[in-house]
Amino acid sequence: MTKYNKIAIVAVLFALAGAANAQEVAATAGNNEGLSAIGKGLALGLGAVGTGLAQARIGSSLVGAVAEDPSKFGQLLLVFLLPETLVILGFVGLFLI
Repeated sequence: MTKYNKIAIVAVLFALAGAANAQEVAATAGNNEGLSAIGKGLALGLGAVGTGLAQARIGSSLVGAVAEDPSKFGQLLLVFLLPETLVILGFVGLFLI
């Protein structure tokens, strides 16, 4: 298990601990504000994580392709920016919840 996997696991555990605490507050208050906050955080957070993973791999390929043929930079930049729509849709979902 790499260092980054351990960091990711710890981050997920902290997120789940916060979710459990928010759920207790929501249960005692009789409303779903805590669950709504969890849904909003997941909508934006998971979209951002997915975008980061996708752009990391695409970015390294983009640099190699532009090094071989600099005239294709504009076309490849469009491909690099496509995963950014995940964050935008997550941000829209944040306001819809």
